[in-house]
Amino acid sequence: MAITEAVENYLETILILSQKQPDVHAIDICSYLGYSRPTVSIILKKMKDEGLVTVDDENHIRLTDAGRIVADRIYCRHTVLTDFFIHIGVNRDVAAEDACMVEHDISDETFDCIKAHYKKISEGK
Repeated sequence: MAITEAVENYLETILILSQKQPDVHAIDICSYLGYSRPTVSIILKKMKDEGLVTVDDENHIRLTDAGRIVADRIYCRHTVLTDFFIHIGVNRDVAAEDACMVEHDISDETFDCIKAHYKKISEGK
């Protein structure tokens, strides 16, 4: 399975939910993303088969090490880009929406430069 934008969104969602609650279930992902249960179940099965998540006997969903790497990468991009966009004057809601779109397509080089620049300007240098 290729790590598509959709897979990145699912992994990021699992990460965010796991930070807010002790156990993540498919229904939590459905609610967070606004997707139907069958849609979420199909993607979860594929991600499980690819070793990105595990699902235990009680249907608790957890990121594997491989899934966590992708989720952390996308979440970092999302938070840095959102903060950067807000810093330059974009409305918070628009900044978050735009960051969600950009986080999947921006190159590592460009993101690293934005991150370094934002860090420098946010520290007052």
